[in-house]
Amino acid sequence: MPGPTMLGVAGWPVAHSRSPRMFAPALAAAGLDWRYVHLPLAPERFVATARVLGASGYRGINVTLPHKEAAHDLADELSPAAAAIGAVNTLTYGDGAIHGDNTDAGGFLDALGADPAGWRCLVIGAGGSARAVVWALREAGGEVAVWNRTAARAAALAADLGVGQAAEPFAADLLVNCTSVGLDQAVEPGEAAAAVGLAGLEPPAVLFDLTYGAGPTPLCRWAEAGGARAVDGAEMLVRQGARSFERWTGRPADLDAMRAGFRA
Repeated sequence: MPGPTMLGVAGWPVAHSRSPRMFAPALAAAGLDWRYVHLPLAPERFVATARVLGASGYRGINVTLPHKEAAHDLADELSPAAAAIGAVNTLTYGDGAIHGDNTDAGGFLDALGADPAGWRCLVIGAGGSARAVVWALREAGGEVAVWNRTAARAAALAADLGVGQAAEPFAADLLVNCTSVGLDQAVEPGEAAAAVGLAGLEPPAVLFDLTYGAGPTPLCRWAEAGGARAVDGAEMLVRQGARSFERWTGRPADLDAMRAGFRA
């Protein structure tokens, strides 16, 4: 008798991921007896394991650090977003092929909750998450510039995606923090702002901090103290997960159930 349809999140390490507790109530709300599990895969094991999961009862997996580029390279087919960003966070098994997508970009815009067309957008950071955010904002019609303390990394990202490079942080309509600054909830808001070059600047109209914790991040607190609207990475995690859920199941995700599971 065949087992349940399987889903999972692959990373190294991955035990900290909240995705299983986020997906479980969404699957239950949809009436699906599927299982979502942690898949701790060291880098040297990722490609070989990911290739055979489809034959082992898996419908799909989410992919987190450090495997997003490897997932991009192993996919047989790529969505336009995944191809442009150069990273995959969602693999889907079916039709004898592995399909790669990047739901971080769409999940970011969903969580932003506003149309950024025409906005001056500053993205701080130059890693994989920054690539997804820059691409999403560019496609949505934002005027995007990238700043990173290592200028060469910002220059490479900006050139790859056809956006600007900021010589220094500036007052923007939207500021997106794609660095790890603020993961430590004990850091003072002003200290966090200084760490990403924002000392002396007025907060933007909207600040989006891709990090998250038990409460508002230090950068969110800094922005809110200056009258900005602040969004943290928890909602983006829910929204990108919802897009993966819909791709795998063909059904809309229960966002409230996913948020409750995330917070549990």
